[in-house]
Amino acid sequence: MMPAYIIVEIEVTDPVGYEEYKKQAAATVEQYGGKYIVRGGACKTLEGDWQPNRIVVLQFDNMEAAKAWLSSPEYVGPRKQRHRTAKTRMILVEGL
Repeated sequence: MMPAYIIVEIEVTDPVGYEEYKKQAAATVEQYGGKYIVRGGACKTLEGDWQPNRIVVLQFDNMEAAKAWLSSPEYVGPRKQRHRTAKTRMILVEGL
């Protein structure tokens, strides 16, 4: 099986609430075998007109594990918190 990556582009609209989301989400990612590869570090556009504010990349063992985390009962609350505090775009991609 190949690893899978969830890539999220985030525009934080409520910084205080988003900090609470980050605390809640981290434990659920770990619980489902995921880990943060990128979590909001410096970002530089190299080509095109994409200007993301914040990028997060999560790694899971496979696509099924990533989808299990996203739809897990443990992530329901944090996910709602994220939706209240940020605008996001999210994709799931299979790695090598």
